[in-house]
Amino acid sequence: MTVTTFAPETEERLALARQVADAVLFEGYVLYPYRASAAKNRLRWQFGVLVPPGWGAECEEHDFQHTECLMEPRTGATLSVEVRFLHARRRTVQRARPDGGFDTVPELRLDDRVLVPWDEGSEERVEVVASVDELLGDGVTHSFRRPAREDTEPVLDAAGETVGRLVRRCEDVSGTIRLTARELDGPYRAMRLTAVVENTSGWTPTGSRGAGRDAALPHSLVATHLLMALSAGSFLSMTDPPEWAKDAVTTCRNLHTWPVLAGEPGRADLVLSSPIILEDHPAIAPESPGALYDATEIDEILALRTAALTDEEKREARGTDERAAAVIELADSMPAEVLERLHGAVRSLREVTGPAPTTSVAGFPDEHGVQRPDTPWWDPAGEAGFDPSQDRVVVDGRSVGSGSRVELRPGLRRTDAQDIFLRGRTAKVEAVLHDVDGGVHLAVTVEGDPGADIRREQGRFLYFQPDEVTPLEDDV
Repeated sequence: MTVTTFAPETEERLALARQVADAVLFEGYVLYPYRASAAKNRLRWQFGVLVPPGWGAECEEHDFQHTECLMEPRTGATLSVEVRFLHARRRTVQRARPDGGFDTVPELRLDDRVLVPWDEGSEERVEVVASVDELLGDGVTHSFRRPAREDTEPVLDAAGETVGRLVRRCEDVSGTIRLTARELDGPYRAMRLTAVVENTSGWTPTGSRGAGRDAALPHSLVATHLLMALSAGSFLSMTDPPEWAKDAVTTCRNLHTWPVLAGEPGRADLVLSSPIILEDHPAIAPESPGALYDATEIDEILALRTAALTDEEKREARGTDERAAAVIELADSMPAEVLERLHGAVRSLREVTGPAPTTSVAGFPDEHGVQRPDTPWWDPAGEAGFDPSQDRVVVDGRSVGSGSRVELRPGLRRTDAQDIFLRGRTAKVEAVLHDVDGGVHLAVTVEGDPGADIRREQGRFLYFQPDEVTPLEDDV
């Protein structure tokens, strides 16, 4: 086993996966409106927090992650593992005194920003390289430690004078990585790979009432996840394995993390095990102009809202964190064409190749190389024969239309859970609608719904097909 910097070819393969890994690392790092005083930023770092074992017994968070996946390594293959996490760094703010000393203060106001106490996150990586043969039996165990440290940074005003300083302190954290592999029974040379990451910090809460999460975070491994790369061979998808491996996949144990294939689509030599469940080969949207850290919103909304913050709010955000300041600058400087790209993208379209049709139907010119049907799929003039408020449809031998009462019986072909919740409820039919494919739909409001009048006024109904309702009475 070696603990070293990865080989250049491994670094190249990891580069694409690290874009997604960075998004995992900084998920929820700082939330809109990007100010330390915002209520949303008082409880941070919700994913992948491995707490000290001495505190984990008092909370619902965990001190380890356990990953299992299947791989088909070739002879002589090596496994490169990179554990990534944030080391919480507690920052205090101090104001300079005339005598050269400093006093700790709740805030320090400058022309361009307002500095306040804050927990920053320092990125940490632990790299381990081992041959697959070393993983058999007892496997490989690697312990790591990040010692406590303190540093200061002077704060200068616009004139270059020292008006204060920032004091940052990291607490001691330590952990262990355990890697093992076991060959599977059967004709295929496949192995089950197990990777366990543990927080082994010796910190324990003090005092009769213990300590809260805020005290445990500096001793935790925050947003912990790992990347694993094979030098030769491939991993198997945990969500879409080959038929022969499905039973073995179901017996894999993944606790507090989930492994997916990563890197370029079509390759299977890299895995990202993340505390956030992802799909195979996750990727950052090419339209995204930069990290916004807040996954509870979409980029477009975040950019617009951030740009609309007041000057005072932006000053506080800039003083909260360097990453928050970068978000403010990004929103303020984003060109219109970049913002336009955030409005949406269609990724389901695929290029169709081959010669375009050379024939067309008389009366329907083939201006786009598409052969027209004899009749259009929809005739606008046909709408004149339908009236949703007057049309009726026969259900179980009874005529049903606007004003009819029905019992809702959503069928198995409907997968919307909201419809299933309404099974057995009574409703009033508001309209009978016909679609362009000849289907019939009943627009209804549920009886007893206090918002029915508002829905009716706005034309917002629930829709069921005739075989999903039972008439309750005949209309006269």
